[in-house]
Amino acid sequence: MPYKRGKTWWVSYTAADGTYTRRSAGTEDYAAAKAIEQEQRGAAWRQKELGIDPPRSFEDVMIEYLGHAQQSQKSFETTQYRVKSLQRHFAGVVMNDLAGKDVREYSSMRTKAGKSPATINRELAALSAAINWCVVEMEWRLPNPVKGRTLKEPEGRVRWITRAELDSMCRVARKQRFGVMLEDFMRLAVNTGCRKEEMLGLEWRRVDFANRLIYLDGEHTKAAKRRSIPLNEGSLAALRSRMAERAEHCPATPWVFARKNGAKVTDLSEGFERACEKSGITDFTIHDLRHTCAAWLVSAGVPLIEIRDLLGHSTIQMTEKYAHLAPARVRDAVSVLDKPVSQSRYIDNPAALQEGLLKLVKH
Repeated sequence: MPYKRGKTWWVSYTAADGTYTRRSAGTEDYAAAKAIEQEQRGAAWRQKELGIDPPRSFEDVMIEYLGHAQQSQKSFETTQYRVKSLQRHFAGVVMNDLAGKDVREYSSMRTKAGKSPATINRELAALSAAINWCVVEMEWRLPNPVKGRTLKEPEGRVRWITRAELDSMCRVARKQRFGVMLEDFMRLAVNTGCRKEEMLGLEWRRVDFANRLIYLDGEHTKAAKRRSIPLNEGSLAALRSRMAERAEHCPATPWVFARKNGAKVTDLSEGFERACEKSGITDFTIHDLRHTCAAWLVSAGVPLIEIRDLLGHSTIQMTEKYAHLAPARVRDAVSVLDKPVSQSRYIDNPAALQEGLLKLVKH
């Protein structure tokens, strides 16, 4: 029989696998709770005796998935936000019957609302992840029609600034409140490629001046993988500036970016946006400091695979969006065409010709 906890009724029943289950009925009405309990008992019996899968609603799937995600995801708030968008369309839908047309209808609806393909795909990815989790962990037999039905996304945005523009921003930042900290933050970002969260969460115990390294454990990175970041003179100067501020105001704080009282800094967006505006730099975000680091490295001829390791990209494809900033290798390739035929090492040497073509294809 249903029983009450506070104002809400709870139900209990034995599931198909023999486990005793208690859960909230999500209602303050006794009759509704009793009906829910009877339905759950009947579904458990049909599953056990007849092998019939009980209906799983969108809410059933998301309750189970979000309970897991809250404990394991660093970006749980983002996941919640995406699920809210999904709920407006899929609320009450029986997931056992979910089909491709339902996914297409959702994409069409969000497109008409002015959402980008990238936004829609991230929302659908949350739906797909929830279904997959319930299939694997809960052993629910559910279809996943999201697979193969994502939208084509345009080429990713890459915005970066020059060294002169960075210097201009830093000059402006120094005149603002907390300006020295903001300048140190910007210079550390463009010299290490760290994400905003990685820097604001950086502790002094993970800064190794002797070996010129920053150590990031999996819990500190987006990809949940351990990473070591080498420090050049620009990043060392920024860290020494932070160290001097710490020694003067809050020698006990563990945080690299700390207020004078030792508290961790959680956001620098307001000061950053003001520095952009006053220095005349438009369409530039804090995350674009990371793009700037990558752009400078690519332009200097650093191989993409090394940049991938520095930035902590999970795949080389993520790094390849910067490849267009390295025209030097293409220029070297076409310069072969300027040489007289007699100077080409490929004449009467098919093996060398094949080797050269393979190198171009690999690039």
